Amino acid sequence: MRRLLSLMKCRSGGSAVEFAIVAPILFLTLFSLIGYGIYLSAAHAVQQIAADAARTAVAGLNPAEREQLVRNYFTMSTMNHALLDMRNFTLQVRDDPQNPNQFTVSVDYDASELPIFSLYSYAMPDPHIRRFSTMRIGGI
Repeated sequence: MRRLLSLMKCRSGGSAVEFAIVAPILFLTLFSLIGYGIYLSAAHAVQQIAADAARTAVAGLNPAEREQLVRNYFTMSTMNHALLDMRNFTLQVRDDPQNPNQFTVSVDYDASELPIFSLYSYAMPDPHIRRFSTMRIGGI
C-alpha cells in the first residue's frame, strides 16, 4: 500500500507523457506549415509563368500567333523553380468572347508530384494549381 502511494505522488516522467500527447499535433501542424509554404511557392511560380507568357503573347496579331508565342516562351524559358516539372503544365490561350480586345492565358499545373503530398498531414490543398492572366490587345 505504501509503495502504491509513493508511486501516485511521483511526478518524474510527467513531462514525457505530456510531450507524447502534444507531439503528434505539433508535428502535424509543423508539416502542414512546411507543406503550405512549398505549395504557395509553387503557386506563385505558376502565376508568374502565366503573367510572363501573357506579356509575351501581346505581340501576336491573331489567336494562332499568340498561342504559338506562348508555347515558344514556355519551351524556351528557363524555370528557376526547383520543384516544378515542365511536363506537368497545361497551357491554354483564348480570346475573351465578351471582349474582343483582350485574351487570357491559362496555366494548369499538376502539383501531385510535389513532395508535400507524401507528407502525413491533415490539411493539404488541391493538387492542381490553376492560374491565369488576362491581357488587353493594343493597349488602353
